Amino acid sequence: MADADTSLNFFFDQSDLDETRTESLVCDALSGMDDGELYLESTQSESFSFDDGRLKAASFDSSQGFGLRAVTGESTGYAHSNELSEAAIKRAADTVRAVKTGSDGSMSLAPVRTNKQLYSDINPLGGIDFARKVALLEEIDAYARAADPRVRQVSASVLGSWQAVEIIRADGHRVRDVRPLVRLNVSVVMGEGDRQESGNEGAGGRQSYDFLFDEAHWKAQTNEAIRQAAVNLQSVAAPAGEMTVVLGPGWPGVLLHEAIGHGLEGDFNRKKTSAFAGLMGERIAAPGITIVDDGTLDAKRGSLSVDDEGTATERTVLIEDGILKGYMQDRLNARLMGQKATGNGRRQSFGHAPMPRMTNTFMLAGDKDPGEILASVDDGLYAVNFGGGQVDITSGKFVFSCTEAYRVKGGKIMEPVKGATLIGNGPDVLKRVSMIGNDLKLDNGVGTCGKGGQTVPAGVGQPTLRVDGITVGGTAG
Repeated sequence: MADADTSLNFFFDQSDLDETRTESLVCDALSGMDDGELYLESTQSESFSFDDGRLKAASFDSSQGFGLRAVTGESTGYAHSNELSEAAIKRAADTVRAVKTGSDGSMSLAPVRTNKQLYSDINPLGGIDFARKVALLEEIDAYARAADPRVRQVSASVLGSWQAVEIIRADGHRVRDVRPLVRLNVSVVMGEGDRQESGNEGAGGRQSYDFLFDEAHWKAQTNEAIRQAAVNLQSVAAPAGEMTVVLGPGWPGVLLHEAIGHGLEGDFNRKKTSAFAGLMGERIAAPGITIVDDGTLDAKRGSLSVDDEGTATERTVLIEDGILKGYMQDRLNARLMGQKATGNGRRQSFGHAPMPRMTNTFMLAGDKDPGEILASVDDGLYAVNFGGGQVDITSGKFVFSCTEAYRVKGGKIMEPVKGATLIGNGPDVLKRVSMIGNDLKLDNGVGTCGKGGQTVPAGVGQPTLRVDGITVGGTAG
């Protein structure tokens, strides 16, 4: 339940904190401030990794603590502790009061209340015992090795976490959220002679382990990792130069996330360090391109019933038919820009202050059949999967490596290529999209987003896209 339910007093039942006294401490600490909150958090997490035919590592961690934030103007005071006690909160209050006050002493209005719940409050860590988790990884290893004699190495991992948070504001507004998260990863190395290539596949979301442990599901993941490795064993050196590139649906949206998404976060635009700063209402993309950030999708990895400031998440239209329509906002940047918070205030843990971050960011489908898009390419590249990349937010320049890509000639998919990188500029690429597929797909639940030293789970997606004139860095002589 997003709004505080008085029948659930997790943090106060598990500590010596008194609810009434804690609310009073928060009220006193934030008196005269523009905004702020007490953020209480308790997290349990585990991971199991299987490699070279044996269990390599198994870990379990638990943590709890709080973060107290005071905001006035553009200044933020933040103090945190892993000690849930009245004394620790008092010490934190003394610290955050050092923020200079330049406001009229009235706290910003609390977030609008919501009762939406996008995921169960189930704790996945307790649903399946230790032995079954290890047995699953053993089954994946045996299945992959039996599937193809070229398989030389199998790595598999299971990760799960359960996070409970409570947010208390100076006006007594309280919000609670309980957030499960699971993930399964499979990596395969295949070899022929002296050559070795890899394939990777993963899936996850805000739910229990049950769907990951379903035999049909984990076998499909393993088969996909094997398929990718087999394709890469046949790959040839990638071409280089400027060419037409077709981006596949789903995970290739990670390029959109990095090269464009971060540039549409409120802080970069308020500070005018984004390539999109000052362009609200202007055309920044080709007609037909609509991009949204949607934190309200049931059980998706990037979804949240409420963000880490207590604001309900929403579907925020960022670009509509090529026109810049909105930014992703936390409370601080929304207030300073005269806009409304969009439920994008996120933090890695109680030890971090919130900032505007993406949830599930994706481009909506167009009207072209993917086959029609590929058939339109005389000579180019079809990029299906991506690995790592680098982006400069201010300029929008990016470099992304392809982990699965093919030459396209005469409208037909040809040989797979190895070592292809896409080099370009986010704002420029948006204008070079000439065909948009009708096959929107979201990633399988593996995305992790980094910003300002913090990491949070996120989702990406897109349909098949034709982009005219991207620079491809290759390895062909």
